Amino acid sequence: MHIQPMTDEQRKAVALEYFKRMDRGEEILSLFDEHAQVYFPKWGIARGLDEISQLFDSLLGILAGISHDVTYANVVQQGDMVVVEATSHGQLKSGESWRAGVSHAGRWCDVFEIRDFRIQRCHIYLDPDYAGADTARYPWLTNDTVRRF
Repeated sequence: MHIQPMTDEQRKAVALEYFKRMDRGEEILSLFDEHAQVYFPKWGIARGLDEISQLFDSLLGILAGISHDVTYANVVQQGDMVVVEATSHGQLKSGESWRAGVSHAGRWCDVFEIRDFRIQRCHIYLDPDYAGADTARYPWLTNDTVRRF
């Protein structure tokens, strides 16, 4: 097994390439190691390329389009870890749309481990209720108080 050393900029470039490809609707699996894991809220942990493919097929099955606003993202790096915090906007296939700062959804944080020019781990932290349909269980969303998205 040959380990390829990477710089912080190279790790960051791999993470940002993931978002660019997703936004363009392009293939992303080649960015992942064959034994990688991906966590997505309400889906769980996908382990290996087959499960990761299933996770993203499920997600892309509800999305008509997405745009990750990474131009002004917060990026924190330490060793193999790259943390990216930013916003997004997009539309569901059902017609609903979201935009950070306007709707409930759109703020996210992804934690990557990147080695050998491949994503080893990606844990995605966001509210997967893009349409804002799950509000009845949260009193602060159903009352008349000012909402700050």
